[in-house]
Amino acid sequence: MIDRHDYSPWDFWSTASENSRRAQRSWQDRLERDHPTWAIGDDCFVSQIAAVDADELVLGDRSYIAASAYITGVVRIGADCSINPSAVVRGDVVLGDGVRMGALSSVLGFNHSMEPGTPVFRQPLTSRGIRIGDDVWIGSHVVVLDGVTVGASAVLAAGAVVTKDVAPGAVVGGNPARLLRWRVPPAEGAIEATGSSAPAGLRERLTRFADRARADAPDLLARSLDSATGLFTDRPGTRPTVRAHGDAIEIADLLLGSPPPGVDAAELVTRLRGWQDAATGAVPPLDAPDIPGWDDGDTAYHVLSTGYALDLLGAAFPHPIGLIVDATPTSIIERLNALPWDSDPWNAGHHVDALGTALLWTRRRGDAAAPGIAEALVGWLLTRADPASGMWGRPSPDRGLLLLVNGFYRASRGTFAQHGIPLSYPDAVIDTTLRHARDDRWFAAAQLDACNVLDVAHPLWLTRTSGYRSAEVAAVATRLLDDILGQWQAGAGMSFRLADADPGLQGTEMWLAIVWYLADLLGHSVALGYRPRGVHRPEPAPLS
Repeated sequence: MIDRHDYSPWDFWSTASENSRRAQRSWQDRLERDHPTWAIGDDCFVSQIAAVDADELVLGDRSYIAASAYITGVVRIGADCSINPSAVVRGDVVLGDGVRMGALSSVLGFNHSMEPGTPVFRQPLTSRGIRIGDDVWIGSHVVVLDGVTVGASAVLAAGAVVTKDVAPGAVVGGNPARLLRWRVPPAEGAIEATGSSAPAGLRERLTRFADRARADAPDLLARSLDSATGLFTDRPGTRPTVRAHGDAIEIADLLLGSPPPGVDAAELVTRLRGWQDAATGAVPPLDAPDIPGWDDGDTAYHVLSTGYALDLLGAAFPHPIGLIVDATPTSIIERLNALPWDSDPWNAGHHVDALGTALLWTRRRGDAAAPGIAEALVGWLLTRADPASGMWGRPSPDRGLLLLVNGFYRASRGTFAQHGIPLSYPDAVIDTTLRHARDDRWFAAAQLDACNVLDVAHPLWLTRTSGYRSAEVAAVATRLLDDILGQWQAGAGMSFRLADADPGLQGTEMWLAIVWYLADLLGHSVALGYRPRGVHRPEPAPLS
């Protein structure tokens, strides 16, 4: 039996009979039992005649879904939200708190491809996702299309067709939607006299950050040098690693313009070269009982960290790298096809990074490699990039765009960036990266770690010349720098995860590079007085 609360649920818990309340609680319990990926908060209402068929659903406290609403995909709805009668929410959609969605409106976080020659119904779906901030009013008959972000306190007037991002506090209407007026006028931030998009005082803060880092560099390097073995550890109390040596060399080069103090450079070169296996060209972990295959994550990364450490010391690998010299174009394509692009694009990108860097060192050494290796590697990436995201792989239900964006950074760093090759879809990369940077699971100030932030900063820098959404890119760079610049720990550097109190070489090296990229996006990297030259170098690596 249809109850008036199915269509007018806002006063259900204050006016419904006890029997109706009991039935609603039982209904929600059943929904959560039948759908392990659903979570329904307290004092919610879900009409039994709503079509809720989501792969994942989060419904915040005191939110409701009215009759004939249609919900599919991966949908996260905050507290005090309303999905009114016959509203549609589909795809990758996140609503903040206090979002009120009028009847017959649609928020569509996916789209059909439309390449000619194939009927639309046979075309694959694409999804860039929709993010709607807190306290947003969506009038009736509104349509919000895939890829849009709506800022907090905005209003989407009845009948609006929203195809582009809506600024916080804006009131928009029409088809396509345009600014009508301001509900909350934008603050006038102080802008430097240079005309850059950076806020006033940023240049001085960057200079202070870099000066402090240079002053502390000898101490933070010394604290990670194990006096018993003469080897570098990431931080005191941990075991020596190959990567720690690369990080130490990069930090010293960046801040001091020299090898690490107190370490003989010639002995350091001999040690690094001696760690390379002559038969395979691999540098295994220091504690490995034998030589791991190239699928080992540490061994793959040592192509980067050891190769660039030697390069900064004016040396090179003594042996060819089998990852490239033993390969053929066919085996490269087979390796790329076998990587876990759909389930773990970060891991896939990690191994592409090693392939691209091994190709660099092979060219530098002049080692013979099968013709067509580079074409197979880059050609596969060019033809497999998703036009909707600009990236390789797909989002995951539990972590959203995290692995996709992080994998893109690794894959593009080792190939397109390192070898100076243009990307296929730079604007799509910007869209995807900006959308990811709004996910508070990874980018709230208390959640920042060096991997996630670098993997946003570098793609935005790599695509900066397009000028696409440049104001939003600048806003992201400014926000992240605000969260980062005060996190240096005296004499010790920076923690990989900013909220942790365990600074080490890896976190310090990565954050130094991140600060440079973000500052350069704002036109102020010169204030730092350094520029990365190793793994995180911005320019393509020279071939000689």
